[in-house]
Amino acid sequence: MSASAVFILDVKGKPLISRNYKGDVAMSEIEHFMPLLMQREEEGALAPLLSHGRVHFLWIKHSNLYLVATTLKNANASLVYSFLYKTVEVFSEYFKELEEESIRDNFVIVYELLDELMDFGFPQTTDSKILQEYITQQGNKLVTGKSRVPPTVTNAVSWRSEGLKYKKNEVFIDVIESVNLLVSPHSFRGLGGRRGGPMMLLDTPPPPPPPPPPYVHFQVNANGSVLLSEIVGTIKLKVFLSGMPELRLGLNDRVLFELTGRSKNKSVELEDVKFHQCVRLSRFDNDRTISFIPPDGDFELMSYRLSTQVKPLIWIESVIEKFSHSRVEIMVKAKGQFKKQSVANGVEISVPVPSDADSPRFKTSVGSAKYVPEKNVVIWSIKSFPGGKEYLMRAHFGLPSVEKEEVEGRPPIGVKFEIPYFTVSGIQVRYMKIIEKSGYQALPWVRYITQSGDYQLRTS
Repeated sequence: MSASAVFILDVKGKPLISRNYKGDVAMSEIEHFMPLLMQREEEGALAPLLSHGRVHFLWIKHSNLYLVATTLKNANASLVYSFLYKTVEVFSEYFKELEEESIRDNFVIVYELLDELMDFGFPQTTDSKILQEYITQQGNKLVTGKSRVPPTVTNAVSWRSEGLKYKKNEVFIDVIESVNLLVSPHSFRGLGGRRGGPMMLLDTPPPPPPPPPPYVHFQVNANGSVLLSEIVGTIKLKVFLSGMPELRLGLNDRVLFELTGRSKNKSVELEDVKFHQCVRLSRFDNDRTISFIPPDGDFELMSYRLSTQVKPLIWIESVIEKFSHSRVEIMVKAKGQFKKQSVANGVEISVPVPSDADSPRFKTSVGSAKYVPEKNVVIWSIKSFPGGKEYLMRAHFGLPSVEKEEVEGRPPIGVKFEIPYFTVSGIQVRYMKIIEKSGYQALPWVRYITQSGDYQLRTS
């Protein structure tokens, strides 16, 4: 059992567009949604599912819109929420930004998409690349004599078109890890970085330390030891291959190494693995082989999580001194705690300063510092930060003659960075096999990137 109807509402709860799939819930029921939502907000008991009598509202918010699904019975809530988020993804790819204006400007396309996305309350075609084959940006379906359905809709491999041809067959693999760090006094926590970094042929030996996943959460005690760490990673592919190839990806997966009797020393234990629909899950469950016929172009093959103890990659210490209530000096020391062969690029250290500070002066051993008064922070930028190096920044500010009596809670120090050719978890792409009946040769390329996620140092 899935959704009876789907509504898109503006920020005030007024319906912009809707689609009734089953006809078993009165469309007027949506009038109860916003009063229920406001009541729950006032009570501090806001929930993703609201009920009015026998009608249930399952909702999400995106930008200035509410997407709401209604149902009468005990629906599969996870399926409904997955559908709502997938709807946002499809609309965003069509209109670049999903907001009230883009809905109002594209009513025809939105109605057509809602018809194709779901049928009688059950999700159907939700791949935007496939939908774009027969629902164009102008909202006109391709018609030649009889209504023609693209082969991808009825094909067993619905995510890939047949007859693709490339002069140069290549696959680009990005293994990306983000590190989120939360540290108690004299520790730190990180922010998101950008993708990038040089590429290398898969067959060449990988550079120092392993590949990266995207999300790490750390907690550190007063002595700086890590109490909790979590890494969440993604493997993204960009595929330019002719025909209908089958790809097999090999990782240094600990479960696989145990099955084959290999040493666990350089293996990684993957948790909460999520795959793109193209991956043959039964094959993975049986022998941990990641086998798939890929979509064309960019897509995310898999995501994963790792629970592992990791020390902070960039360690931050700060000292604040106030002099006679008229000036303040801040000293920040940053140290790269990763291997010397690696370099962190685009490092930004955001240091909070008192809201009433003025007359800034800076001195840095490397990089540059600037005061951002609207955010009450000093941003220390270091273009290139080699592992094992240690740098200092001093900031001097004047303060008003009358100091505030109340003690302001100091926000945490934030750190942004990106380290190419490096992974925190140690995950590695061991091989990529490409099998296609024409037997052409293809080049697989791999790139490893570690970037900051939510990376902060809370000072006392």
